[in-house]
Amino acid sequence: QVQLVESGGGLVQAGGSLRLSCAASRSIFSVYAMGWHRQAPGKQRELVAEIVTGYNTHYADSVKGRFTISRDNAKNTVYLQMNSLKPDDTGVYYCAMFPWGTRQYDYWGQGTQVTVSS
Repeated sequence: QVQLVESGGGLVQAGGSLRLSCAASRSIFSVYAMGWHRQAPGKQRELVAEIVTGYNTHYADSVKGRFTISRDNAKNTVYLQMNSLKPDDTGVYYCAMFPWGTRQYDYWGQGTQVTVSS
């Protein structure tokens, strides 16, 4: 079983920045992808950013140019740098792992709350 532990959430004013971290209990070097998802109140969970095998990255249109996903394989950690935050970015942010040989994100962290005040 894989454990993913997120940290770095909190309360920030609009226009501010936060950096989320996700520490994995196993190597992230050999997985297909690592991703950050978020769930806003009353909405479905959505993929915000992912980093696929190698260092290919994908972002939701709503965060392009503001968020950056990165990985440190030596530390088995994935980061999400969030700049120019907006109230619409408020939600619970989940880290997830997409192993090779599967067709989806199979492992999830417990989530970290991000609240952006206007």
